[in-house]
Amino acid sequence: MSKFFSSYPFMYESVVWSEDGIPHSLRFKDRYHSCAGGLAQAATVFVAGCGLPGNWRGKTQFTVLETGFGLGLNFLSTWAAWEADSQRCDQLHFCSVEAYPVSSTDMVRAVCASVSSETDMAVLGRIQGLAQQLASVWQGLSPGIHVFHFAQGHVRLTLAVGEVGQVLPTLDCQADAVFLDGFSPSINPDMWSLSTLQAVALHCRPGTTLASYTVAKSVCEGLKQLGFLVSKCKGLPPKRDRLEAVFQSS
Repeated sequence: MSKFFSSYPFMYESVVWSEDGIPHSLRFKDRYHSCAGGLAQAATVFVAGCGLPGNWRGKTQFTVLETGFGLGLNFLSTWAAWEADSQRCDQLHFCSVEAYPVSSTDMVRAVCASVSSETDMAVLGRIQGLAQQLASVWQGLSPGIHVFHFAQGHVRLTLAVGEVGQVLPTLDCQADAVFLDGFSPSINPDMWSLSTLQAVALHCRPGTTLASYTVAKSVCEGLKQLGFLVSKCKGLPPKRDRLEAVFQSS
C-alpha cells in the first residue's frame, strides 16, 4: 500500500556497474558502498555496529530506521541475521527512506557482486534467496509509503519513497537502531544535515543505537548536539574509522 506525497512520474534510478563489479550512482557520481563490498559493509558497519543480533534478543519487536535504502543490502543483511538467530525477536520492522529506488535487477545483482574471498557462502546463499523474495514484490514504487511483509508476517519493510527531509518526519516508528547511510556528506549534504539528524532523533529513545560509515565532523557534532554519545571505531578497510552512537536524551 502507499500514501502519496507527490505525483511526479516514477522511474527506477540508473546504476552504472564498473568493470570490477562496483555499482555507482550517476546522480551523485559516487559508489553505492565501500570497495570492500556491500555485504561486508552492511554486516560490519551497520548490523554489528548497532549491536545486532544481540540487541533484539528478548524483545517482542525490534525496529531499525535507515536513512538511505540504496541497493537494499543493509535490509537483506539484517533480515538474514534475524533469520539465522534462534533467539531473534518475534517481529522485525525495517523502516527506510529512499528518494531514488533502483530496479529489482540491480538489487539482485548487487548481492551477487558482493562476493569476496571473505564471503561466507552459506550467508551469501541465504541473502540471495531473500533478495529474490524482495525483488518479487519490488514494483509500483511511486512516491509515498510502501509496506511489504515477509517471513509469514514476522518481517516488515516500510519503504518511504521521497526526499529524506520531506518523508522522515512523517514516519510512524520508534527506532531501536538507526542505520545512518547515504552518499557521502560532501556530495549529498541534505542526507546529513542537522535537520535530517533532528528528524532521526525524534524517532529515537534512550538506548537507541546508531551506526554509520562516516565520521565527518559535522555529523559527529550534530549527533552530539542532539543527545547522542558518539564513538569512533575501527573502520572497514580501506576506511580507518566508522561511527557508533547511543541516544541518551534530547
